[in-house]
Amino acid sequence: MAEVERLLTAALVEVSAADPGARMVRLETNRSLIEAIAMYRSAGYREVPAFNDEAYAHHWFEKRLPRGRT
Repeated sequence: MAEVERLLTAALVEVSAADPGARMVRLETNRSLIEAIAMYRSAGYREVPAFNDEAYAHHWFEKRLPRGRT
């Protein structure tokens, strides 16, 4: 069940990108959210340098979206 939940969460984040022409999803998370960090990594997100000054964020991720998504 945990694998299904992980896949559904990752898909929801990617489909929820506001702009249908979006080429990338970027997100940040707190270092205490170990399960979220592991989920993002396992879903293909790569850790990148900070792209905002969110006080409670310690990890920043991004993932390129496939072309032709609807």
